[in-house]
This record gives sequence, C-alpha cells and structure tokens, in this order.
Amino acid sequence: MIEKNKKFYITTSIAYTNAVPHCGFALEVIQADVIARFHRILGEDVLFLTGTDEHGSKIARASQEADKSPIQFTDEISARFQKLKETLNLSNDDFIRTTDQKRHWPSVEKVWNQLLAQEDIYKKQYKGFYCVGCEAFLVQRELIDGKCPIHKKDPEIVEEENYFFKLSQYQSQLKDILEKNKIQIFPQARKNEMLGFIKEGLEDISCSRVKEKLQWGIPAPNDDTQIVYVWFEALINYISALDYAVDGAKFKKYWPVDVHCIGKDISRFHLLLWPAMLLALGLELPKSVLIHGFINVAGEKMSKSLGNVVDPFELIGKYTQKIGNKEAAIDALRYFLLREISPTEDGDFTYEKFEERYNADLANGIGNLVARVTALATKLKIKNENIKTTIKNEKLNAQVGKTKKGCVQFLEEFKFNEALGAIWELISFCDKYVNEQKPWEGKESSKEVISDLLLAISQIAELLKPFLPQTSERIVEQLKTGKSTPLFPRIS
Repeated sequence: MIEKNKKFYITTSIAYTNAVPHCGFALEVIQADVIARFHRILGEDVLFLTGTDEHGSKIARASQEADKSPIQFTDEISARFQKLKETLNLSNDDFIRTTDQKRHWPSVEKVWNQLLAQEDIYKKQYKGFYCVGCEAFLVQRELIDGKCPIHKKDPEIVEEENYFFKLSQYQSQLKDILEKNKIQIFPQARKNEMLGFIKEGLEDISCSRVKEKLQWGIPAPNDDTQIVYVWFEALINYISALDYAVDGAKFKKYWPVDVHCIGKDISRFHLLLWPAMLLALGLELPKSVLIHGFINVAGEKMSKSLGNVVDPFELIGKYTQKIGNKEAAIDALRYFLLREISPTEDGDFTYEKFEERYNADLANGIGNLVARVTALATKLKIKNENIKTTIKNEKLNAQVGKTKKGCVQFLEEFKFNEALGAIWELISFCDKYVNEQKPWEGKESSKEVISDLLLAISQIAELLKPFLPQTSERIVEQLKTGKSTPLFPRIS
C-alpha cells in the first residue's frame, strides 16, 4: 500500500515542438494526470510536471519550412501544449521549456561541467547514422531495410567531432539495476528489451553536435564549437524544473521522481541513458517508469512525422458542438483513451469506436443510471440531506466495497482500463438492482432502494474523480440539488 503524507513527483516526457499536439501525447498526459489526481486524493504532496522539448535539427528545419525563427516557432507550438491543461482538464503543477535560459540552461551547464570534470564526457571523431525524426544516432542492427524502424526513412550519415558520454562505463550497473528491479518498469517487456540492448553491448553516446551544422540548441559550456545534444539536455528537464542548478529546496524535497510517464519509442533514453547520467552525477534513480504504446491510425503509429494525427483540440471542438457540452466532450476523450487503450500496449483510434464507447458506456451507462435514480428520488421526495450514511442492501454494499478496493489496486499498478472496467461493473450492478427492485412501483421498500442507490452513485462519483473529474463534480451537484440534466447526451 502507498504511504500517506509523503511527496509524490510525477512527470510526462517533454513533448517535441516540431508540430502541434496529437492524441498520442494526450494519452500520456492524461495517464499522468490520473496518477497525480489519485495521489492527491490519498493526501500526498504531489508535484506533476510536463513541458516541451524545443531544440535540435528537426525543429530548426520545421521552423525554416514555416518561415519563422526557431524561437518564434517553438513559442507558438509550446503555447499549444500549454493549452492542453485547459482542453484536457489537466492538473499539472508546472510546465518546463528547454528554451528557458533561466530555469533549464543552468542545470544543463551544471551537469555538463560535472561530467566533464569527472571525464564521463570526452571528445572524439565520429561517423554514424542519424535519424532527424528520432533526433538520435542509430546503429546498423537497428535499421530495417536500411531505414529508421519508426520513421521509415533513410538516416543521414553524420561525420563530425563530438563530445561523448561514457554510457558503456555504466553497462554492468545498468544491468544490475534492471535485473533487480531497482527501477520498477511497466510493462516488464520493456525491461527485457533493455537487457537485450545491454547484452549486445552499450556504446558511448554522442552528447553534442557541431555548432557549424546546428545553431539551434544550448551551447556546450566549455567549447563554443559545440551544441549540447538535444536528448542529453532534454532529460535534464526532470531536475532543472526542481532548481537542481542551485541545489534548491524543490530538488531536495521532490527528487527522486516517483513516476516517469513516457512512450515506448523513447524507452532506451529513459531506461539506459538517463539512469547512467544519474549514476554519474551521484543522484538517486527514478522509482518507476510507465511506458505506453502507440495510438495507431489505419495500422500506423499516430505521428507528426507520418502526418496521420488526430488533433485533441479539433476532436473536443467537434464533439462539444455535437453534444452541446464541453465538459462531457473532454471527459469522453479522457474516458476513451483510458478505457479503450491498454495502458502499456498499442491501441487504435477511430471516430466510430469513440462514438460507440460514448453511447454505450457514457450516455447509456453512467448517464442513464444517474438520470433514472435522481428522477425517482425526486418522485419519491427523497432529499440529499435525508439520505442515510450506509448502504442497507448487503449485496450492493459488498459490490461497492469490492470496487473501491479493486480501483486502488489497479491504480497502484497503472491499470487504468481495468479500474474503469471495475467501476462500470458497479454501474451495471446498480442498473440491474433498479430493474429488479422496481422502485417506481411505490413499494414500501422503494425509498430505501433509492437511498441505497444514491449512496452508491455518490461512491461512483468519488471513484471517477481521477479519471473523469468534471463528470464526478456534475454527479455530486445533481445528487445535491436533485436537478438532473443529461451527463452525456447521446450522439445520434
């Protein structure tokens, strides 16, 4: 069980600002939001960080194509990512940008200087394959038919003199960390994947690029011919946001991170490079890493590079118009991404699937139950203040207890879909109970039945808080006032 009254630090990856947000990142940030809200409910001191990664070749090129300066381009894209807080009803406490010279850059400089002084960073001539889409060097064995496996494009051949981080030096320690689960990895398959990379032998990794070829980035503190490699400095955001540069109070309070939420395509950076950097710095390791899969469209990963994105702003706008309720549209997207898509596997989005889930689970499920029970409560003149504090029906009470216990366990294991599945089992149980008891017939037991159901619904509202916060609030409001308006109007 999770201890109460302690700090809890959770991050998403920082989103790359070569294009506007898509539903792949929405999945990640919503997962992190659920975890953050759950730990706040437990009474913990939560810090939830997200942000944007704004340097590198890809952004330099994207800004050029848009006929904008890199900073103008990234300012605009980062603003869109910041707007996700309102659009998806997120509860993040902080937002970090890697272009922030006051917050981020000093920590990068501190890390660089320490690693250089320790000789964990050194300079050498290098020639290799570079995928601009991944902003990463690849080795021959990673290519499929000579192409990047993710972006399906030929990598560029890069030959230059760069600084390298001695990743190979930490190989045996990384093996031990992964084998002994010193970092909890969800799912375990990603751990096995990383152990496979270690078995093949880790190579030292480039941590700078030649300034002559790439101007857009953080200058290497000791060498004005070099720019700090985008991935190397991007990972530092997790501590730069905590004022690591000045060994600030936030860093002392919140590090180590409790959960990093990331996508599977960046697992290696977070499970090999980042822990090795932390070992080199003498800092504690992340406690756990939650790794989600891709949202596929027509069998392909949803990707800005592949141009097949589903825009969360457009989706929320479309369904707000269709159902006439923005709060319902936001929670509908949150519900779909958390329920339909396995937290750690690939999933598929289509508008047909979205509407099917919406009508079946939201309109006909929770929406219908709340409407029926509040209408019957009004008919039987049962007011909120007259409701007893315990559920009398033993079976219903046991089902509520079982659901609450199950939800906590599922949330501790990041099984969002199973937690929601358990809540919807309780909703179905309540529906069945209404149909069996027929309280509309005005029997002697009718008031007790409805009173029990109102209590059960208040518990459902509580269970929904981390997942569908606005729906939870609207249910509580309807229970208080007795005035029922459709939580989720049907999509025809």
